[in-house]
Amino acid sequence: MTQIEHEFRSRCSIARSLEILGDKWTLLVVRDLLWHGKHTFQELQNSEEHLPPNLLSQRLKRLMDWGLVEREAYQDRPVRYRYMLTERGRALEPTLLGIMNWGHSHLGGGLFDPTLGKTVAGSSV
Repeated sequence: MTQIEHEFRSRCSIARSLEILGDKWTLLVVRDLLWHGKHTFQELQNSEEHLPPNLLSQRLKRLMDWGLVEREAYQDRPVRYRYMLTERGRALEPTLLGIMNWGHSHLGGGLFDPTLGKTVAGSSV
């Protein structure tokens, strides 16, 4: 994968990661691609959070630019794409699990078990 030209504001790894992933929507797109079997633009847009189409387009482009997501055409007219996480994108799973566990423990959020493919109550993943 070719690293895109980008001048980070900081040498801190957390700050650099947040420049790519640290908005309200990006990790939700990764979540849906990773765990919820959503791979088309329409499926991603129909998530519970209802990401506006212009923002979804921007997030997918950013994730592709950084080599976290790739796409392939599944329809020619009009061209429609299927989006998939790359190995680099799938490497975010422990981060998502950590954020989810923290939200479950401290904010009462749902706890999704990727091995079962469903939300489970009262357990830790």
